[in-house]
Amino acid sequence: MKTDVVIVAAGSSVRFGGETPKQYCKLSGQAVLKHTYDLFANSPLIRKVIVVIAKTDLKLFKQAFNGSSPDFVYGGAKRSQSVLAGLQSLQNDPPNKILIHDAARPFVNENTIISIITMLDEVQGCAPALPIVDAIKYVDAKSGRITADADRDQIFRIQTPQGFCYSSLVNSYNQLDSNEDAHDDLTLALRNGMVCKTILGLSENFKITTKSDLQKAERNMVQKTKFSVTGTGFDVHQICEGTGMVLCGVHIPGNISLKGHSDADVGLHAITDGLLGAMSLGDIGDHFPPSNEKWKNASSDTFLSHAKRLTDQNHATIAHVDITVICEAPKIKPYKQQMRKRIAEILEIDFSAVSVKATTTELLGFTGRGEGIAAMASVTIIKETK
Repeated sequence: MKTDVVIVAAGSSVRFGGETPKQYCKLSGQAVLKHTYDLFANSPLIRKVIVVIAKTDLKLFKQAFNGSSPDFVYGGAKRSQSVLAGLQSLQNDPPNKILIHDAARPFVNENTIISIITMLDEVQGCAPALPIVDAIKYVDAKSGRITADADRDQIFRIQTPQGFCYSSLVNSYNQLDSNEDAHDDLTLALRNGMVCKTILGLSENFKITTKSDLQKAERNMVQKTKFSVTGTGFDVHQICEGTGMVLCGVHIPGNISLKGHSDADVGLHAITDGLLGAMSLGDIGDHFPPSNEKWKNASSDTFLSHAKRLTDQNHATIAHVDITVICEAPKIKPYKQQMRKRIAEILEIDFSAVSVKATTTELLGFTGRGEGIAAMASVTIIKETK
């Protein structure tokens, strides 16, 4: 599957002010556009990057890249015209997926790129989005009078890159009236019946619109120091008669089950606690109290996915997961690879970063007597600090 990127850099930066468009202003010694371009050009997931520029900015463009000339095309007076020009430049060797990105967003990260490309296996369009945390009201623009409440749970701030099935997006743009300009690419996609979803955006992936934004971006460019943190998790569930159990996200058939308020997946519970511990965010009971009937018989995938989202929001990366399941029965070895795969899927990490081991207590203790199953996990995350 081929994925290309169109970076829209043909704007005149009216709101930014000044003689130089914001995409060509210096940020930590290089043009904003150069930082943005490098993010995609250096990604192993991206085949080709096309930059759409204004004809009047050719000199600035070449200066931004120190005389070298990445692939570019000239855009139009409107954003939609510029995006279409970028899309058409790829039509002789079209990609399967296309990402459209603002030149003035130099802080998108690789995880966002991966998530969007992956989501495009399920839907035709995808974009990062941030929830609204402030109260939202409808206000009369002329008088300033508040007229009504708005539901902030249904309103999100959409960022770029916005990803699409290439052929579907081209078809949407070809149907756009030449005098019309779409707010963004999702507007056209939705108008033409494309199924679109969002992924969780990141606050640092902001668009430079004003000079104060450029100052904020300069502060963000301060060198960050990476360090690793390890959290541990431990969980136990009682064995009972039944028709099987779920361990590490995998169903194991048999005549025994595990007791618990949720699905009692002792493995995922231990990993969840390890991940929460690495971030100093309490334990699984704090986030999913067993007294809440909402979590009765819930799949533990939900708990681990929640911990993963918190990891992303705290700007951390999961580096490795190591779990040991302690029991006499069932036998874990036949299911180890399935467990590793399922854990990797939930956490959106590589299969090689997950280790699943099993041991017994040599018939000693409650696990030796077959009364319960225990699991202990060690989770390593990478965090950044300035």
